[in-house]
Amino acid sequence: MDHDMYRPQTFSISIKGVVVRDGKVLLLRNEREEWELPGGRIEIGETPEECVAREIFEETQWKVETGPILDTWMYYINAVEKHVFIVTYGCHPTGNTQPVLSHEHKEIGLFNEDEVLLLVMPEGYKRSISTWYARLRGDASELTG
Repeated sequence: MDHDMYRPQTFSISIKGVVVRDGKVLLLRNEREEWELPGGRIEIGETPEECVAREIFEETQWKVETGPILDTWMYYINAVEKHVFIVTYGCHPTGNTQPVLSHEHKEIGLFNEDEVLLLVMPEGYKRSISTWYARLRGDASELTG
């Protein structure tokens, strides 16, 4: 094996949040015309939980409390030929203001669970959204049980 040829694979890490309020999930439309979860790159010196709360606020002006990790996977973005390691967290909104679109995205949307299935969106995000809805339903049934 020729060690000179070895190049460690580089990839960025993106921490995303699934925020559901009044039964609807908060999504953003990017320049690739895909819907995605709010979130972004983790910075040195912050925890993943802090990162996702900061990014959601920067992108939507929504304040959230970060809950549990929902999923992790390596996502390959064909359009830019880059790998991104995605971590998704379930998040609890703490206010009731309307979301505000930042310069980073083209559109902001609130969708119910059924609508999400029809959106142009990476499967991993859809999986995380389904997982969080299921958890929230489980929590609700425990509270009412």
